[in-house]
Amino acid sequence: MFIEVVKSKIHKVTVTEANLQYVGSITIDEALMEAVNLIENEKVQIVNINNGERIETYVIKGERNSGMICLNGPAARKASVGDVIIIISYATMDFEEAKKFKPYMIFPDTASNRIID
Repeated sequence: MFIEVVKSKIHKVTVTEANLQYVGSITIDEALMEAVNLIENEKVQIVNINNGERIETYVIKGERNSGMICLNGPAARKASVGDVIIIISYATMDFEEAKKFKPYMIFPDTASNRIID
């Protein structure tokens, strides 16, 4: 049996930009991506704490250590600059493997979107 489990989670970052005219996706600071083992074009779920919206999109690599969290294209309608969001990716794995798997999670400073030591 295979099940879907949380693979990566960036818990509470602040949206810094919303670019409606872009093709689509979410741009994430490369340092944040690296910290939770996200790769460019990976599918993610965005959960908006401010308004309850949940959307799925894919990741674009943003400038390292910029703190950038930018919702692009139609996703820009689901959050405003200043909203706090959670970014989650999932992986499908064998049930026994899933029981042992430990997701990559970070809890950045929401004021700067930087990793807290």
